[in-house]
Amino acid sequence: MKYLFKNLIGCWICCLISFFANAQNPIIQTIYTADPAPMVHNDTMFLYTTHDEDNATWFAMKEWRVYSSADMVNWTDHPVPLSLESFSWADKDAWAAQCIYRNGKFYFYICAHHKELNKMAVGVAVSDKPTGPFKDALGKPLVSANWGDIDPTVFIDDDGQAYLYWGNPNLYYVKLNDDMISYNQEVGVVQVPLTKEGFHVREKDTDKRPSAYEEGPWLYKRNSLYYLLYPAGGVPEHLAYSTSTSPTGPWTYQDTIMHVIEKGGAFTNHPALIDFKGKTYLFYHNGALPGGGGFNRSVAVEEIQFNPDGTIPLITPTKAGVVNSISNLNPYVRQQAETIAWTEGVETAADAKTGVYVTDIQDGDYIKVRAVDFAKGARNFQASVASGGKGGRIELRLGSLSGQLIGTCQVKNTGGATKWKTVKSKVNGAQGVHDLFLVFRGEEDVLFHFDWWKFTGK
Repeated sequence: MKYLFKNLIGCWICCLISFFANAQNPIIQTIYTADPAPMVHNDTMFLYTTHDEDNATWFAMKEWRVYSSADMVNWTDHPVPLSLESFSWADKDAWAAQCIYRNGKFYFYICAHHKELNKMAVGVAVSDKPTGPFKDALGKPLVSANWGDIDPTVFIDDDGQAYLYWGNPNLYYVKLNDDMISYNQEVGVVQVPLTKEGFHVREKDTDKRPSAYEEGPWLYKRNSLYYLLYPAGGVPEHLAYSTSTSPTGPWTYQDTIMHVIEKGGAFTNHPALIDFKGKTYLFYHNGALPGGGGFNRSVAVEEIQFNPDGTIPLITPTKAGVVNSISNLNPYVRQQAETIAWTEGVETAADAKTGVYVTDIQDGDYIKVRAVDFAKGARNFQASVASGGKGGRIELRLGSLSGQLIGTCQVKNTGGATKWKTVKSKVNGAQGVHDLFLVFRGEEDVLFHFDWWKFTGK
């Protein structure tokens, strides 16, 4: 998906580049992503998303994606962890999902269209690693009892009891067993009363829906209080929340978290609230990337601070997103080229041998990496590249697209588009913490592929 408008001219190009170079939201720019589901494991934030296909005119989704970050500003793309092909019973609609860790395993709760029942159902897949690959744990759905079995969210309480919520237009939950792939049959599937007191009133389509609750629930706990976040109000959706002193309710409606995003939004939204390294973040999605909209959405994130009384403040979506990184990036160890804070023009691809790499690189495309700490200075730059043509070059700039040039790495024909070679260049003037811009230059339509990079200190 090419986001750089190659044919724009003059002032418009300058304005466009200036805007995107300073943006942080949406946080993934190489594809359209939606329905964010973050998970923290071993001091790393893993972000699971759905994937809207390019030029879609419906929710045409075939796979789930996963990204990771240690600093909340640079996100690493990983190979596809799970797709519709992993479920023999599913044929389409890889919609919202969530992953959670327990007892050495990662459990991925998904929803997809059941080809025999001809309706959506909730399934579960399992893996030994947060990045997968995941395998269907049951060979059948975990839940397929109701219409509107979509958007599962999973939560493990402090006492070890796990809960799975889901549903549109109704809201349901089950108490998961310790194995995380079955649920308490005595309690069964519980339908949550969508009362005025619990989920406010609906302003439109009041004859079709019992309350403002729409879909996409997310369960979160803070100071013994349970927060249930959800898209609300009908289409277009805003974000709202209710609270309870129990993970099963009764729920008390609180307020709106985020209004309908009028400019650069999508008619849906999908919340996720999570703590990471002493901070709290609200994930959501919009339609802000070029070509974006209701069926081509993109995940974004904002840092939030609770009000003194424990309520969630009204959050305004921003283009700046998370301004400050939690930690600096180490340039002296191998960094994947697909670790990106912001990019224009490039895409990612993957194969079994190389894993994920950056591709579709053209002249003027770039990758920005935030908060790179050149504490040891820099003597050399190395990159793993592959080119079957003339190649090109990588300009290394600090601070901006036109910032200080600390080196230029030449990329020549490596003997083939899948023939990887490590190239090197001299570096001068790198010191301190800077945003690093890897700017690609060359003459051909596709310059080269790019797998990883690193610096050598002085």
